[in-house]
Amino acid sequence: MGYTNSKMVAYTKLSPNHSGQRTHSIDRITPHCVVGQCTAEGLGDWFAKSSTQASSNYGIDKDGRVGMYVEEKNRSWCSSSNANDQRAITIECASDTTEPYAFRDIVYKTLIKLCVDICKRNGKNKLLWFGDKDKTLNYTPKSGEMILTVHRWFANKSCPGNWMYARMGDLAEKVTAQLGSGTDGKGGTTTAQGTQASSFAGKSESDVVKSVGTLFTADQKKTSILASVSMAQFILESGYGKSELAQNANNVFGMKCSLSGNTWSGSSWDGKSVYTKQTKEQNNDGSYATITAEFRKYKCVEDSIADHSAYLLGARNGSKARYDGLKGCTDYKKAVQTIKDGGYATSLTYVEKLCSIIEKWKLTNYDVKDSGGEAVRWYRVRKSWADSKSQKGAYKVLANAKKCVDQNPGYKVFDADGKMVYEPKAAEPAVKVPFLVRVKISDLNIRKGPGTNYDRVQFCPLGVYTVVATSSGAGASLWGKLKSGIGWLSLDYVQRV
Repeated sequence: MGYTNSKMVAYTKLSPNHSGQRTHSIDRITPHCVVGQCTAEGLGDWFAKSSTQASSNYGIDKDGRVGMYVEEKNRSWCSSSNANDQRAITIECASDTTEPYAFRDIVYKTLIKLCVDICKRNGKNKLLWFGDKDKTLNYTPKSGEMILTVHRWFANKSCPGNWMYARMGDLAEKVTAQLGSGTDGKGGTTTAQGTQASSFAGKSESDVVKSVGTLFTADQKKTSILASVSMAQFILESGYGKSELAQNANNVFGMKCSLSGNTWSGSSWDGKSVYTKQTKEQNNDGSYATITAEFRKYKCVEDSIADHSAYLLGARNGSKARYDGLKGCTDYKKAVQTIKDGGYATSLTYVEKLCSIIEKWKLTNYDVKDSGGEAVRWYRVRKSWADSKSQKGAYKVLANAKKCVDQNPGYKVFDADGKMVYEPKAAEPAVKVPFLVRVKISDLNIRKGPGTNYDRVQFCPLGVYTVVATSSGAGASLWGKLKSGIGWLSLDYVQRV
């Protein structure tokens, strides 16, 4: 097919780090986070170095300018996966340097426009996000479909960061809506009004809990209200994706803007950190109360869940704190009652419902011990993170979790985010050596030792090689030592001859 490049490009500096023309047509887009508030020129200079051994098709800098570093006809070196990069347009986006690696608003808006442009030029009328690695990689896109993938599926990385990962569904929906396909980016159909659904809409209860939980980053946990209460409120009020909140992203949490960019009706914003909203509650003199709250300037449901805590702590009727006694409260039952007594909820069963959700999903795992204290960290012992039924136990002390794993072969320790933090050193695999392997990809690294934690020596040229020893190690199920002595290869990416 004929390939074109985006007319949105404001700066071009082609990188030598690519594999030449693609071997697969374009049917994927992979957004990345740069982990730096870069310029288009700075990113181009970085990719221009042969020693960088990385590149992307496009980049979006901190001011929303688009740079091109590898033409769309060529395969970039971006996602730690030859198979993905052969069929994906890769986009590096300027971001903060710490998790959740947030993008500036202009960067995200440009990303949406660039994805629309990519889809149109490549004959696609919808962009899909399944949120599941196995489902995505085993899915064969139809002729008009483009699929979103992420770097973290192919390497032990956070990329594109939790900020962008939480918005992949929103990105798919916004792009698909602008393409005018009449779908919602998840295979569903948009409403007649064309409203933008929250990325939590339609998910099961357990999926909602997992999605919300991943958004409580270390910085957000520093708020002085119990995280469990704020999470439970979201789960309750979103109706597990069926309510008006989830479907239309209405601002019942005191957010500045909805997912669709609309400000909360009746609110005013000083452009810095203070937001006011006139309520329907009346003071004794008959006037309406005005709530003022200081909180972060977030513009969507995903960003504002935890900062709802800050809203509750800062909400005032005049000079009086609306929820006095909430700050520093360590008992979720008391915290819920305090919120209700302050007039936030009028339902007679509000406390009962919220406590039930907290207990059902063990949301206290996300709480902070004391105001400003360290978050309680749970370590789970399972065969795999996805296999929750295999769980042997949950431990607050990592050493105890490790001990359990050592006593149960085949098990590993995972943190609250599902990241494996401990696996017993496996015995040498019972593999007869020497044996021959064929290298069929051009970017397979030779490393100084058996693991991605060892320095890279060089790319391994295509061909047949003799492996004289094997070993377990980070980043692969098995590593093989080359007869030449130059280093080790991941045996996951070679063919046994």
